[in-house]
Amino acid sequence: MSEILEALILGIVQGLTEFLPVSSSGHLEIVKFLFGNNALAEQSLLTSVFLHFATALATILVFRKEVRQILRNLFVKGWNNEKQFSVYIVISMIPASLVGFFMEDFVAQFFNNQITFVAYMLIITGFILLISERIHNTTKPLNSRSAFVIGISQAIAVLPGISRSGTTIGTALLLGIEKSKAARFSFLMVVPLIFGKMAKDLLSGEFMNNAPSMGYLLIGFVSAFIAGVAACTWMIQIVKKSKLSWFAMYCFIVGISILIYSLSTK
Repeated sequence: MSEILEALILGIVQGLTEFLPVSSSGHLEIVKFLFGNNALAEQSLLTSVFLHFATALATILVFRKEVRQILRNLFVKGWNNEKQFSVYIVISMIPASLVGFFMEDFVAQFFNNQITFVAYMLIITGFILLISERIHNTTKPLNSRSAFVIGISQAIAVLPGISRSGTTIGTALLLGIEKSKAARFSFLMVVPLIFGKMAKDLLSGEFMNNAPSMGYLLIGFVSAFIAGVAACTWMIQIVKKSKLSWFAMYCFIVGISILIYSLSTK
């Protein structure tokens, strides 16, 4: 596979699946599986940093008004809705941060060509999406308790095949949070974690190992950013219209297909 095509595939897959409820990590594992373990699995930490930076910027662009308002009001005296929202984001980060700090090696083993595991997790994601779409009483406000519970869902979604956006939005809907607020919180809560992960990778000193060319990185970045903006905007509208079942069916089809194929080749 050419370097340009590889970077384009990685960028589009990362950009689309970071926001659509189909698991970005699961799909990257599927791409590695389809093209052979050595084709795409050797991407460096620097590539990962570029792709995640692109999706973080896509989120900030789509929610630029909210981000600007939150930042502006953080420095205003007194308690306000933006400060409260920021506190909820911090609370939601706690579970995933603890998993990343204490269980990184344990989680890493699920990214070692565990395609059967990914298939099962995609099927579980499909059930989560189906169940959450059936929730219609979504009028409750976000609070510290619900933020922490949604954060637990985000921590579980570190497993490849479990959709982060699907699980966090689904959990928010199950808790009765209004749909647009659920999507807004789900997408914004991951931005600090992405920047935290990027900082950790850069400080590790390993990010230059197997570093690809700058052209490769730029192609991946641009394709991930464009796909991310489109997917983030699209996903907000989908949540409002309760069409999560589309993606549930997709997860079932992909999960079952991969499961049948992987089991038949053993």
